[in-house]
Amino acid sequence: MHKTPVLSSCLINEMVDADVVFKCENFQKMGAFKMRGASNAILSLTDEERQRGVVTHSSGNFAQAVSLAAKKLGVKAYIVMPENAPQVKKDAVKTYEGEIIECESTPQAREATANKIKAEKGASFLHPSNQDEVIYGNSTAAIELLEEYPELDVILTPVGGGGLIAGTALAARYFSTRCKVIGGEPMEADDAYRSLISGKIETNTSFHTVADGLRTHLGDCNFPIIKEHVEKIIRVEEDEIVEAMQIIWERMKIIIEPSCAVPFAAVLKSKEEFKNKKIGIILSGGNVDVTNLPF
Repeated sequence: MHKTPVLSSCLINEMVDADVVFKCENFQKMGAFKMRGASNAILSLTDEERQRGVVTHSSGNFAQAVSLAAKKLGVKAYIVMPENAPQVKKDAVKTYEGEIIECESTPQAREATANKIKAEKGASFLHPSNQDEVIYGNSTAAIELLEEYPELDVILTPVGGGGLIAGTALAARYFSTRCKVIGGEPMEADDAYRSLISGKIETNTSFHTVADGLRTHLGDCNFPIIKEHVEKIIRVEEDEIVEAMQIIWERMKIIIEPSCAVPFAAVLKSKEEFKNKKIGIILSGGNVDVTNLPF
């Protein structure tokens, strides 16, 4: 792993009337925090399991993360991707020597194809967000942040499948005496917000959000952690996500994807709540199509 930098902006601090630091996982290997969880999951396997390879289903950052982590550890990686996945993502997986198996673009087809490979090859299945070893790997981003800034009052992350916020919540629980964890979520895909209210895993009927990495729902491994250790989830509108993303691009001169602008959008939306606080925000990734920006 890279120990990713932590950056700040005086202009942003003035804008929100708080001290904000950004943990830049957009500078992580393969461009996202997912490398942490994928690496830890593979490192947690026995030598015999590694010899049989690993399999996952993903069309995004986790596909790349598993491919690169497996390549570095000398492990065969089978990546199930929907046939309509963007070619740029398929190319990235191939660059990291992952073997792509295409399937129909449905959750059922992804799962069935991955299960078939697991049965035929004996490969170990790695889940993008709902697996303990992945969650523990994800937690290391917040652990590093707290080592550098132990006085943080709150850490915010985006919420998609729940693997990052669950890991962050565990890091705050065990590596800080005072830090709370808050999630940011698009209004158009607010399943985690509703899950905390109902006490059970809710799903989305709407996925019309620019934050394409947050269109997934929580799982039975990460939801109990989130329910116990996450303070709250703040929902934001699409125009608020785009505005937050643009501010980070323009003020901090760094590339982030829409999904990781969501927690910063939550801070901008709830300035009174965060006034005079020491805030950490995990910028989850920077794998964005620069030819198709929302602003």
